[in-house]
Amino acid sequence: MALNKINKLELTWIGKEDEPLAIEPRLLLDTPEYSFGEVETGTLPNGKPWPGNMLIHGDNLLALRALEENFVGAVKCIYIDPPYNTGSAFEHYDDNLEHSKWLSLMLPRIQMLNKLLTEDGVMFISIDDDEAHYLKVLCDQVFGRKNYAGTLVWEKKKKPSFLSNMGSITEYVLAYVKNKDISTPFIYGTTTAGKKYPFNNAGNGRSILTFPARYVKFNMPDAIIEPQDMSGGAIYTKLLDTLEIKDGRNVSDFRLEGEWRYSQQRLNEIVENGEEIIISKIPFRPNHVKRGGEPKKMKNLLSVAHYNMSTYEDATLESTALFGKDSFDYPKPEMLISVLIGAVTNPGDLVLDSFVGSGTSVAVAHKMNRRWIGVELGEHAYTHCVTRMKKVIEGEQGGISKSVNWQGGGGFKFYELAPSLLNKDKYGNLVINKDYNADMLAAAMAKHQGFTFSPDAELYWKQGHSSEHDFIYTTTQLITTEMLETIHDQLGEDESLLICCTKFQPECRNKFSNITIKKIPKVLLDTCEFDHNDYSLNIVSVPDIADDDRDDTELEENPLSDSESEQS
Repeated sequence: MALNKINKLELTWIGKEDEPLAIEPRLLLDTPEYSFGEVETGTLPNGKPWPGNMLIHGDNLLALRALEENFVGAVKCIYIDPPYNTGSAFEHYDDNLEHSKWLSLMLPRIQMLNKLLTEDGVMFISIDDDEAHYLKVLCDQVFGRKNYAGTLVWEKKKKPSFLSNMGSITEYVLAYVKNKDISTPFIYGTTTAGKKYPFNNAGNGRSILTFPARYVKFNMPDAIIEPQDMSGGAIYTKLLDTLEIKDGRNVSDFRLEGEWRYSQQRLNEIVENGEEIIISKIPFRPNHVKRGGEPKKMKNLLSVAHYNMSTYEDATLESTALFGKDSFDYPKPEMLISVLIGAVTNPGDLVLDSFVGSGTSVAVAHKMNRRWIGVELGEHAYTHCVTRMKKVIEGEQGGISKSVNWQGGGGFKFYELAPSLLNKDKYGNLVINKDYNADMLAAAMAKHQGFTFSPDAELYWKQGHSSEHDFIYTTTQLITTEMLETIHDQLGEDESLLICCTKFQPECRNKFSNITIKKIPKVLLDTCEFDHNDYSLNIVSVPDIADDDRDDTELEENPLSDSESEQS
């Protein structure tokens, strides 16, 4: 912890003050050979189109950047289980640098994930006690401390390991909400009909509750009871008014002073809902009798005793049943993830996991009829995630399947991250990647320039839009004055066009006030870091990329080959 220049206490580490990473907004390439099932599309809470469940293979920082365009404000629940048993990854570093690397790994990802949440969204992060406190302070800085919802303690093992000073049987799940002002309680299960909940809660602050006339049911003889102290043991209760009980009900309003579990507002809600309040004897100990079926606020101890919670031992059995000898080390059990997702979402809500591992979170989301996005860098995106999700869709009965009556169905699309739009030629210059065809180039330029790629069926140059009147056109052809005049004649009076091209005639510059021409790749060079595919442990500042100082009016050779220089 350190005091910054304006005397604010904050967490600091080696590399924190480096320039923020300028992540390239990559395309997501639909890869049908790994997709499976019937995909249900729709609309997201932010109004953008929902393409169906998404499994993405690639670096998760690049994937999150790719998702920003359509998914800001769309995700109801994020669950991540980031690498925190770093082990050999840091064997050559001292402890301070190890934690610096880990914090630098997490900061940009948490910042991006925060952007994707809906205003009432929730983020859960699984973590151990080595990094939990660092992560808590880091998340306080990103989310704001007031949006910390709490820390859930998960009983991970039935039998402890004794590798340190004390036996360890727990891990933690940090919970943050996007906006505490509109967040709702975390729910697990429902109340039991007829169960009594005492109003008294010894140790709470004293306050006065007013009970309305004819509402409280007294299981005692009719009587007139004078004001008196009804305290006993640790319980403080005081009757402040003369009370007449007739036909088992209070004739008029009466007040009790005590250390209450409920506020007056909650008491009023109980009355409005028609739920019972019972007092059985003197001294008065009022009880709230629930009808049953109401949502119950979850406890922060996720244990075998409290919730019959699954542990690593259970999760290992689940993983072995799915993958045999290729099962994962330390997988999370489906029940744990289902409790978290179920606490804050409803069917149809979107769940995201950017460290998806063997696919537990997305498998659970699918079985619970939630929309989902999973991101995984490793090869197990193919070997484990795809395999697992196919089994889920076919109706596999492991994990939570029986408890949620899972019968199979649904589907997902598999995506690869596109390669970098620009890569280095043999001279070290950034040029347009030869893997990009005309459509990919047009889509990528639209994404980079803040346009939605949506080619018009009639006008070839309307490849994307940022509003109803502003369009973009990307081409590797030479832009001539004749071509520009033809396009201008087709533009409406209130419309504008951005042309991104590799070459244009000098006379085209500023020819029309509603047409802007930018040269590629020069227009891209200072916008982000290109040709970088792995941000997994990067804390190095973004390198400076020299600007192309050639004259825009010169005709340059297309960085693509002649065969690829066709009109987009």
